[in-house]
Amino acid sequence: MFVFVVKRMFQAIFVMLIVTLIAFLLFQFVGDPVMQMLGQEATEADREALRHSLGLDKSIWEQYAAFVGKATQGDFGVSLRQGAPVSELLKAKMPATIELAFFSAFVATLVGIPLGVFVALKRNSLIAKWLMGLSLIGISLPTFLIGILLILVFSVWLGWLPSYGRGDTVAFGWWTSGLFTKDGILHIILPAITLAVFQIALLMRLVRGEMLEVLRTDYIKFARARGISQRSIYFRHALKNTLLPVITVTGLQLGGIIAFSIVTETVFQWPGMGLLFIQAVQFADIPVMAAYLCLISFIFVVVNLIVDLLYVAVDPRLKIDGKSQA
Repeated sequence: MFVFVVKRMFQAIFVMLIVTLIAFLLFQFVGDPVMQMLGQEATEADREALRHSLGLDKSIWEQYAAFVGKATQGDFGVSLRQGAPVSELLKAKMPATIELAFFSAFVATLVGIPLGVFVALKRNSLIAKWLMGLSLIGISLPTFLIGILLILVFSVWLGWLPSYGRGDTVAFGWWTSGLFTKDGILHIILPAITLAVFQIALLMRLVRGEMLEVLRTDYIKFARARGISQRSIYFRHALKNTLLPVITVTGLQLGGIIAFSIVTETVFQWPGMGLLFIQAVQFADIPVMAAYLCLISFIFVVVNLIVDLLYVAVDPRLKIDGKSQA
C-alpha cells in the first residue's frame, strides 16, 4: 500500500507541474499585466518599476520557478480587477462552491444508485422504462437550461424557492455555511438539483449496466444454485462488485462538479469560485484564472488519489496484486 501511495504521489506531482506550467503561460501570452494594472497613462519608468517588482524582467525559467515556489505557498499574486490577493479571494469563495458541489454529489449518489439498482432488477417494468427515458433527457439537456427551467417553475410560477444568491450563512472561522440556516437550505436546493440532474442520470445508467453485467457472471449463477437468497445475491454480491466503476465515476464527477459548476453559479448568481472565474475571464484577470486552474487541477488529483485508495479497499484483488508486484 505504501509503495502504491508513493507512486501515485509522484504522478500527482508531475501532473501539477504540467498544470502550473500551463497556468504560468497564461501570464506570458494573454496580455501585459503591467499595462492592465497601470493603464495607458503611466510613464515608462513606472512600468519598469512595476515590472521589476513583479519579477517580469527575469528570464522565463526564473519566472516559472518563482511562480511554482509561490504557488506551493498559496500565493498567486494580486487580482488585476479587484486589487486584492488572489488567495484571499479564493478563500472567501471556496466554501460556497465546495458546499454546493458536495450537496449535489450527495443528492446524486443518494438518488442515482438506488434508481440504477431498481431499473436493473425491474428492467421490464413500465416504471423502469420511464426512468430510463427520463435519464436520457437528464443527460441531454444542458445545465443552464435545466437551471432556467427550475427557476421558471419553482421560483416564478410556484414561488416556493429563491432563484439567486446563497441566503443566510453561519461562519465557522473563515469557513461559511448555509446548511445551518433555513434560508441557506432553501437557496441551495435549486442549484444543487441543477448540478445533480446529470449526475443522477449518469449514475443510474452506469449502475444499471454494471448490475446487469454482474448478474450474468458465473459466480452469481453458482450462488443461485447453492440456494442463496435473491436479496443476498443482489445486495451483498452483485452490488458490491458493481460499485467499482461507480466509485471511479462518482469521484471524477465530484471533481467535475467543482470544476464545471461555473454555469450553475452564473445562472443562480451563486457566490462561488465559478462566478469569480467568469468575472476574471471577462476582465482578463490572469492571476485569478491561473489560480483557479491550479486549484481545480489539485482537487482532481486529490480526488483521483482517494478513488485509487477506495479501489484497493473495495477490491481485495488489488491488494494481492500489489503484494505480488512488491
